[in-house]
Amino acid sequence: MDLFSDKKQHFKLPNTELIYIPNFFSKEESDIYFESIKAETNWQHDDITIFGKTYKQPRLTALYGETKQTYSYSSILMHPEPFSKLLKSIKNKVETFSEEKFNTLLINLYRDGNDSNGWHADNEKELGKNPVIASVSFGEARPFHFKHRTIKEERHKLILEHGSLLIMKGEMQHHWLHQIAKTKRKIDPRINLTFRKLLDI
Repeated sequence: MDLFSDKKQHFKLPNTELIYIPNFFSKEESDIYFESIKAETNWQHDDITIFGKTYKQPRLTALYGETKQTYSYSSILMHPEPFSKLLKSIKNKVETFSEEKFNTLLINLYRDGNDSNGWHADNEKELGKNPVIASVSFGEARPFHFKHRTIKEERHKLILEHGSLLIMKGEMQHHWLHQIAKTKRKIDPRINLTFRKLLDI
């Protein structure tokens, strides 16, 4: 199923709640944010181990936080840098709209169609039982695929556009998997900001 339109969408699917706003930031704002974040971020290119084999992760990443609390996923341990003024302003707008507070930001840079993020859930214990994840996209639009773990017909695709905001809520990280798949098409870079709240555990 392809979920897409030009207006705010509020999806109530089994075991989850999704909110998508395609034009959360204007094109002018989004253009500036994309170029600034791409140039100013201290990007990491970590190794990732899959089925006993180690590869370079197929994207670049960076972590920002309000505290020095580390964040780990897929055996990668990340140490946060302080939020910049620009990233704080984006965070404040996302928090005002979502009525949620976030203390951590994981940024992904997908340089081209070869960069991807395989099927996964944001279910690390530091995120708590039912985490709220707010995802902002700048740059090339990429399909966001998500599927239910047990209901086979619940499989969907949503195009994440330049300047868009996607909020994942409820039990999604327990019952659903999501990915940004590779593509052979020649495409431009995409930057994805994923705001989350880490618990001190």
